[in-house]
Parts: sequence; structure tokens; C-alpha cells
Amino acid sequence: MRNNILTLLVVALATISCDHRSATTFLSAQDFDTTVNGQQIALYNLTNSNGMTAQITNYGGRVAALWVPDRKGELRDVVLGFGTVAEYLSDKAGNHGAVVGRFANRIDDRKFTLDGTEYLLAGNPDAQIAPGGITDFNRALFVPRPFTNEKGEQALELKYRSPDGEAGFPGNVDVTVVYTLTEDNALRIDYTATTDKPTVVSLTNHCFFNLRGGADDVLGYDLEIDADYYLPVKAGNVPTGEIASVTGTPMDFRAPRKIGARIDDDFEPLTIGEGYDHCYVLNIDNGALTPVATVTDSVSGIVLEVATDQPGMQLYTGNKLNGLPGKRGQVYGKRGGLCLETMHFPDSPNHDNFPSPVLRPGETYRQSCIYRFGTV
Repeated sequence: MRNNILTLLVVALATISCDHRSATTFLSAQDFDTTVNGQQIALYNLTNSNGMTAQITNYGGRVAALWVPDRKGELRDVVLGFGTVAEYLSDKAGNHGAVVGRFANRIDDRKFTLDGTEYLLAGNPDAQIAPGGITDFNRALFVPRPFTNEKGEQALELKYRSPDGEAGFPGNVDVTVVYTLTEDNALRIDYTATTDKPTVVSLTNHCFFNLRGGADDVLGYDLEIDADYYLPVKAGNVPTGEIASVTGTPMDFRAPRKIGARIDDDFEPLTIGEGYDHCYVLNIDNGALTPVATVTDSVSGIVLEVATDQPGMQLYTGNKLNGLPGKRGQVYGKRGGLCLETMHFPDSPNHDNFPSPVLRPGETYRQSCIYRFGTV
């Protein structure tokens, strides 16, 4: 059955017109065909009638490639990553393109208290950095189900059970992630999760975007974020608990501005993060799916619009990328990629003034994020 599905997807991919594929080298399914602990890893292709293609592996739920038409109609792979499953299985892969969980972003001192019980989390001894510890979802083997939705759009459902105690988090948590490639050139990600014990959940995706499809830095992109406030951080990029105004600071992207315009200002939050690595408090209306950010690259002409229903979005400018070998012989250098991760506020289990990330039995965690692409 799996081979039949993969064959159908390959055939669908082959029907994309030559105009769209003129300079395109798609990742090979053969380079992702392996088993780990008896479970199959594979690469799945989602396509639309415009030639846009998402290549996703069930290992870590990773977006390995995302081919988007530029202003000339030529496809560019706008996410950083690697060309083989062997590279994703290696230590260098980090969280590139992966589903992040159980809790996206930092938790101070690796611990939090819920209903009177303190939980100590696995991982970095100084701060719980953006995965859920040493057993982060980036190495989870998701159960895949490719399908076509009622609109005729290609989609991929990924399921994973995070067992009670994994990385120190309580509860058996059943996670479902659905990637959908829409006809208006958007990659939509819908997350749901349930638990059998009170726990905390915040899921996101850790794609590094490069709208030129290469290894150039992102400093020349224009960025706009609909947020009046952000979360200042202390050492380790952990939020202090303060919610601060962006007014009069380099954090203000309420009007389009070059990412590199003030990234090196002598401003303590930027100094701590070595650039932007901060959560923005989004102007969301009661959890409605809302456009919150726009990125424009004048070179490729590609525009990325982000919509979410979450209270926060982490802006990360790839400050610690440092000569990482990637796809097609590219080398990803400092600030060579841009992350726009929609989520609960980092360290929110430890701050009563932040929106609560607590999930209880009988409840369902839901999150939706849309990355829509266009041109100028």
C-alpha cells in the first residue's frame, strides 16, 4: 500500500509542467527510504496546479523542501534543510523543518509546576531550548497518511503518541499534524493534541525560510509583524516575564522594514540573542486565524504571508547558523534563514500573566498556521 501511494505521488509530481520545473531538482524519495527501529521513513510530495511542491518526511514531521514559484514562475526551494534521510538522522540536523514539541521554545531552568507537582525536564541544564528535551519530536517517527481533502487539495496527516514521562512531561499525549498544500500557494499546518493527564503543550514548526532559495543572508528582506509588544529575555534567551512595547525600539516591525536595518543595534535583547530571537505578542482577536506577518524579498519577488490563531510568534534570524552544509552543496551561514514560529509564549508554564498552555483530559489542543506565498 505504501509503495502504491508513493508511486501515485511521484506520478502526480511528474505531471507538473516543464515551465515550472526548468531549474528544479526535487529531493529523491529513494534517499529517504529506510527503516528505524522497524518503522518506515519515507518522503511525501504534496503538489498543486501551480507547480508548488512540499516535500515532507514522517521522520520528525519535517518539511525537507518547499518549492515556490518566484516572479518569473520558476520554482525555488525556500526552506533550508538536507537532501537525504542519513543527514536528518545525524546530529547536524537539529530542528530543521521539524515539528517542535512537546513544548516549543524555552522553559526556564528546565522545570515547571502544575497542580502542585514540579516537573524537571530533560535537556539543556541551563534552559529548556525549543524542543521538548532530548526526545524532541524532531526525532519522532510519525505514522503517515497521505490523502486528498474535500477541496481536492493534497495533504499529509502525521500521528504520534508522546508517552507519559517523555522528556519529563506528564501524560500520554496523542498528537496529529496535518500538512495541506492549497491551491492559493499556501502550506497550511493544523495541529491537535489530547492527553490523559494534565500537562502543557505548545507545538510549532521550525522551518528556516530563505526566499531566494539559496544560502544568502536574510538581512535584505522586508519584514512586517502585527505586534505592539514583545517578550524581553535574559541570559539563555528565556523571557523575563515582562511584556514590553516595541515602540521606539529595534523590535518594531509594525511597518515594513529591512531585517538587517537595526539587527546589530546596541540593544540588550538583541545583544543577548545575537540578533532577533524573540517572541512577539501578536494582535490576535480571540484566537481567530489572523494574518500576522509578511516577508518580502525584492530579488526573487517572493512574498511570504503568515497567519495564525496563536498568541505568539518567535522571530529567529538564524544567528547561530555557522557554515552548516545543506542541500545541493549549499552552506548555510550566519543569518542565512528566517524562522517565524507560531506558538504559546515561551516559558508560559512559569508565568501566570502569559496565556496558559495547560491541556487537561477531555480537552483538545488546537493550532493552525498558514504560510502563504505570492510574488511582487
